[in-house]
Amino acid sequence: MSQPVVPSFLSSSLRVFDLSLARMLWSRSTIFMALVVGLPVLIALIVRGLEGLGMANARVEGVTISGPALFGTMIWLMFLRFIVPVLAVFYATSLIADEVEDKTITYLFTRPIPRGAVMAGKYLAYLVCTVMVVLPSVMIVYFLIVPYGGGSIAASFPDLVKDLALLALGLVAYGALFAWVGARFKRPLLTGLVFIFGWEQAALVFPGYLKRFTIAYYLQALVPHAMPSDNLLGLLQGMVRETPPLLSCLVWLAVITGTFLWLAIRLVGRREYVLEQ
Repeated sequence: MSQPVVPSFLSSSLRVFDLSLARMLWSRSTIFMALVVGLPVLIALIVRGLEGLGMANARVEGVTISGPALFGTMIWLMFLRFIVPVLAVFYATSLIADEVEDKTITYLFTRPIPRGAVMAGKYLAYLVCTVMVVLPSVMIVYFLIVPYGGGSIAASFPDLVKDLALLALGLVAYGALFAWVGARFKRPLLTGLVFIFGWEQAALVFPGYLKRFTIAYYLQALVPHAMPSDNLLGLLQGMVRETPPLLSCLVWLAVITGTFLWLAIRLVGRREYVLEQ
């Protein structure tokens, strides 16, 4: 009697991706995250409303802030430093933890697919889902803020592409880390929140090498490369006291992503999950 053919790792991952994406998009986390990404849109509406009422444009050290520079600042302070890590911690830590909590993990493992493909497929679904949550907010803010103060949408489009690449890098790196956290720890959400609001914030302030053990350090070092040429750029570069080379940041982000994603896939493939009654 011939044994059933086990599909390849890639094919299995795509099957899990297809099963997970719709469920993830319509989850309670997505509703909450939609409210979070709506905050920059609300701020952008307020800024344009104040401009429409004839109020003076924002100034830094006596220099008027252009729309593209203001948009870049919002990308850094609101999206990269808050929204991207929060999206990753809420979605990625739940990739396996929710299946264990709902006692559905055994159903996934009974399918004739490699167990590690479950994590890979869910990670792909996480990336698509978070992009679909973030992208509308970024584009609405872009079209609202860039014309502020006479800014040109067409001229700033290359900066938008760089900003979107930064956001994608953040979602990829944080997602891989928190996917491993979700597979490894019993209370992954709490562990992830402590990491982004505790460890990363403290490590970036303290002098020395501690900041090199954070994802935020490499992401914020890429910010000046994506910022438009403006007087605001000097202010932001002053706030980012260390700016490692671009290639170094990209390499370390790739290492972090590859290492933690491999650990997460390996852990799910080997771990025995005992469901509590």
